[in-house]
Amino acid sequence: MAIMVGKVVMFVLYYALANDNMMMTVRAALDYKTDAPIFIFGDSTVDVGTNNYLKKCTAKADHPYHGIDFPHSKPTGRFSNGKNAADQIASLLGNYKVSPPPFLALLNRKSTFKRNLLRGANFASGGSGIFSATGQIYYHKVICMEEQIQQFATVRENITELLGSSKAADDLLQSSIYLISIGSNDLFEYAAAQIFATANPKPFVSNLTQAYAARLTKLYELGARKFAIVGIPPIGCCPGARAYNATGGCIDLINDGARLFYKSMQPLLTGFSLLFKGFKYSLGNTYAMTMNVIDNPRGNGFKEVKSACCGNGTSICRVGVNLCSNRGDFLYWDHFHPTDKASELAALTLVYGEGTEYVTPINFSSLAMVGL
Repeated sequence: MAIMVGKVVMFVLYYALANDNMMMTVRAALDYKTDAPIFIFGDSTVDVGTNNYLKKCTAKADHPYHGIDFPHSKPTGRFSNGKNAADQIASLLGNYKVSPPPFLALLNRKSTFKRNLLRGANFASGGSGIFSATGQIYYHKVICMEEQIQQFATVRENITELLGSSKAADDLLQSSIYLISIGSNDLFEYAAAQIFATANPKPFVSNLTQAYAARLTKLYELGARKFAIVGIPPIGCCPGARAYNATGGCIDLINDGARLFYKSMQPLLTGFSLLFKGFKYSLGNTYAMTMNVIDNPRGNGFKEVKSACCGNGTSICRVGVNLCSNRGDFLYWDHFHPTDKASELAALTLVYGEGTEYVTPINFSSLAMVGL
């Protein structure tokens, strides 16, 4: 069971919410932090360097200008100017400065591999999806969610061996947090394959939800109980999508799919909590969160919510492309990914947000405390 640690230090952050003209109070207390491991699954929104270890993969952020605001301006494999959502959420939930390391990085350190797993691991791979085929052609090699879970299965085996019993491993893994942020690449590939912009994404989203259910079930069977799930944001509004709209506006087909996916997740997770003993979850509505920023940029501390800070929306972020100097003003870092600042705002909302508009039925910090 996790132990809550730290001094009782409380501070309050306020963010204006334009939709209802209300103020959201964010309470962050150090004594809310857990020492339980955090295991992270997903795509480039939470990848902290997994793809650096994949020789054939072309979806990499191991080069400038990525990481320009990370310590020592080091490109680490994060698709961000600084920290990404995995870093921000891990540091708020537990005693982490950044996300746990990539599983493949831990695997390379044989002498400390098992011991380090007790702190968690990050399996996320940029370009990957819920469907195993997603990203495999376009990026040549990514680690799909199914394979990420297979890697976690080896983690369970090693932790069981290290602790000496399945019971001890179960206790540790059942108290752990499982952060999942995935689905955008599946939706992008679906939209790219459509001839007509008026296509109906409902059948696709239904299949995607079924595949997601299978992945969650497998994680549960391996010992996962606390699921911190991030929905798909309005990726039809990212600079890379806008570039393919003659008007420069959002692409409705993609956004419709993102909204449908969030709606499908609600009954799925409610059902799982009734079906599976001990299954607990928190679902983040990043679609609504991001649209709030797009509709009310200045109220959320941004000036530019349509274009990319690095690149022009159609090119990847690399040395030689346009790079903004006022990165704190931008919602988007590159053609797809948020800036460090945007990730921080999202993390604060997911971890400490009140009400159920942006995170339901409880926030991530409340999820971490379940069972204490």
